[in-house]
Amino acid sequence: MKLVSFSTNELPTPHLGIVRDDEVVDVDLAGRALQLSVPDQMLALIENYEQYQNALQAILSKAANRRFTEVKTFTDVGAAHKLSEVQLAAPIPQPRKNIMCLAVNYKEHAQETANVRGHSGETPEYPVFFTKAPTTINGPYGDIVIDPAVSSEIDWEVELGVILGKKGKNIREEDALSYVFGYTVLNDITARDLQTRHKQFFKGKSLDGSCPIGPWIITADEISNPHNLALSLRVNGQTKQNSNTSLMIFSINRAIAVLSAGMTLDAGDIIATGTPSGVGFSRTPPEFLKPGDVVEAEVEGIGLIRNRVTE
Repeated sequence: MKLVSFSTNELPTPHLGIVRDDEVVDVDLAGRALQLSVPDQMLALIENYEQYQNALQAILSKAANRRFTEVKTFTDVGAAHKLSEVQLAAPIPQPRKNIMCLAVNYKEHAQETANVRGHSGETPEYPVFFTKAPTTINGPYGDIVIDPAVSSEIDWEVELGVILGKKGKNIREEDALSYVFGYTVLNDITARDLQTRHKQFFKGKSLDGSCPIGPWIITADEISNPHNLALSLRVNGQTKQNSNTSLMIFSINRAIAVLSAGMTLDAGDIIATGTPSGVGFSRTPPEFLKPGDVVEAEVEGIGLIRNRVTE
């Protein structure tokens, strides 16, 4: 299932939708038409997915069958919209917690940063975690607004995003994927000069709007193997990153198991699984985003997000 948070001119507050082909079905309005109890927000759905799953399947089934007899069509009740005519927000517009991220989770990325960062380039023995503030969340097509007075070294990082579907602590590695609700595309925009200046990740990773995400969440049942997905990033049409999640150092299972050791993870938590090689600051000469640039991040089987850089 492909789930979005979307708005329209009539309903400007992002709410829950299901994408089918080139159409978005408003879950709340469709549920009312079918007299089904359904949530209107993504987090409410994720936290109670088992309760609502059958209702969502019923809505999806009705959307696929245009021969209604018992209710008007979803278009008639205002529940169906062309995908091109709605505004997509981040799938989870306001996370309750920081986005949890893996650093140095691709070997080639570790090697490309060795000279710049002054380390050996060896792969870490344990997963390296950092977080991005909830205010970094940006939509799949939202502008990345940079302030040259704050940073002049804004970089890109395409990543597979993992959305957890249930609470857990001390999760066993072999059980970890059963805690995953779905997957999304994420661009871990980073202010490299701040990262260097403050000698840690958080500030340079947490500028407002520095985490474009989306365009939707694909539920886990639709991704047969999250550890074999092509991922790429382009700036102004030029490919900068091109890799595959099979090259991650620490699997999603391992990351969840280590992260949850002694620490509770919640439904709706977002985990960014790390970026491959090809980032801007490690290039010769270094490359950084500037106003007017268009950044496209894509993950196979999930989708593409596109963000323009502005001041």
